[in-house]
Amino acid sequence: MIIKVKKISGTAVLPSRGSTSAAGYDLYADLPEKVGIAPHETKMIGTGLSMEIPEGYFGAIFARSGLAAKESLRPANCVGVVDPDYRGQFTVALHNDGETVRYVEPGERIAQLVVIPYLPVEFEETQELNETARGCGGFGSTGKQ
Repeated sequence: MIIKVKKISGTAVLPSRGSTSAAGYDLYADLPEKVGIAPHETKMIGTGLSMEIPEGYFGAIFARSGLAAKESLRPANCVGVVDPDYRGQFTVALHNDGETVRYVEPGERIAQLVVIPYLPVEFEETQELNETARGCGGFGSTGKQ
């Protein structure tokens, strides 16, 4: 699959994979200088890129495990959803879960993009649903007996 990418900044870096089997493509911070993110603060970090995700797919923006574990930085919405008709800049709302200021450097890998297919559905209102063994059991209902 080919995804068209438009650089909207001269310093933007195209997404890249850490290995040939990696599902996620690293997204890079497109910043003129390093940016500090205070504890429990969220800052919008642009990538300098816009993309054309094919119809029937969406771009899922996930945390980079190393950045989240070592620097306490993750996407504020946990998983960003980029619809196939969006043509604006890919921006990551980066949140600092830690207790000290964290810095994002220009060109630093800040998140990862996974392109995922989706099924369009229609919702139909009904008065009854099929019965299942689980029924209405919610959080924790399938755990210990």
